[in-house]
Amino acid sequence: MLSEKSVENKIVNQDIQNYINANLNSDLHALLLKKSPFPNVSMQEIVQQIKGKQTARKKFPFLLKEGIIFPPQLNLEQSSSESTAHYKSEILKGNKFIDLTSGFGIDAYYLSQNFNEVTLVEQNPELLNIVEHNWGILNRKASFINQNLEDFLSANKEYFDAIYLDPARRDQNKNKVFLLEDLSPDILQIREKLLSTADQVVVKLSPLIDLKYLISVLPGIFRIEIIAVKNDVKEAVIFLSEEKREGIMVNCTNLESGESVFTFTFGDEENAGAVYAEPEKFIYIPNNSILKAGVFNLLSERFGLKKLHPNTHIYTSDQKVSNFPGRIFEMESIESKQVKKKEQFNIISKNYPLKPDEIKKKYGIKDGGESYLIFTQSKKGKIILKSV
Repeated sequence: MLSEKSVENKIVNQDIQNYINANLNSDLHALLLKKSPFPNVSMQEIVQQIKGKQTARKKFPFLLKEGIIFPPQLNLEQSSSESTAHYKSEILKGNKFIDLTSGFGIDAYYLSQNFNEVTLVEQNPELLNIVEHNWGILNRKASFINQNLEDFLSANKEYFDAIYLDPARRDQNKNKVFLLEDLSPDILQIREKLLSTADQVVVKLSPLIDLKYLISVLPGIFRIEIIAVKNDVKEAVIFLSEEKREGIMVNCTNLESGESVFTFTFGDEENAGAVYAEPEKFIYIPNNSILKAGVFNLLSERFGLKKLHPNTHIYTSDQKVSNFPGRIFEMESIESKQVKKKEQFNIISKNYPLKPDEIKKKYGIKDGGESYLIFTQSKKGKIILKSV
């Protein structure tokens, strides 16, 4: 484990920081071939910091401060973004918070803001040392424990208001895994221990996890957050408690989009019915957090929209409906012969035999511009919709 002094003497040295900042836009491959101008710091360590700052610009800009240290690229990739961490932080509050898999500490930094006492557990000593250093720069206090979470849980005698953990989702061969029993740690095995240690347990999971499977194998879930950022589903977050509650609340959120959160109780979809119609004046495409939740009939029912086809998750109405969680287009139906070669369109293909690239090739369409073509199916068959 690096000492605080060695961190100070190395990367945070002002001359080294100046060199890093001067090379933020340099060719990193070319830079790695050069000899480090500093005797105690390798070029690999310098490039690691440059990559960290580049990642922070987009993913966690709050860390763009003097003296912040960045870990290896893999740790950066595995960290939550600032926007998803901030969103989750608005849900939790209490006195004592613990993150059992703190990693680079992005989630812990935000989720712990509404707590008085904070504990971070991390089995990687170098990574924990970096986080402790950074929290000092950020003027945040916590207890930092270098330990495997299973060992910590077996020895722990404290009780917390909330536990947070983000299990590793890769196996020994570095392949991605999704089932709870394949994660590290296995949530199914430690569930009872977790719930005897805190009022509620919050677990970050892969966005690919199947919600019906999840609820069938893991008792105690009372809330699920499906979180997308700019229509890219990033994570599914589950909340567990021993307290008996009515139903499981699910929130579908598309951050940085301006779209409303869609909230429902798990099971509502089974009791919902959709109305079908041919395309009308307005066309609605739900965001990917909604598609992940699979609440297709419920969406139709809630917003009074008609669906084009049972397998086409596109909706329509003659009057515009506001606050829809997704994109809204004003469109008209056209014949295929009306699609002119070399015209420029954004192509959307939903429940249609051809993919966008195949459609562009078939019709000789250029990609881009402000106009849209939607290739899809209604109950009457294949249709093409053009924005007006």
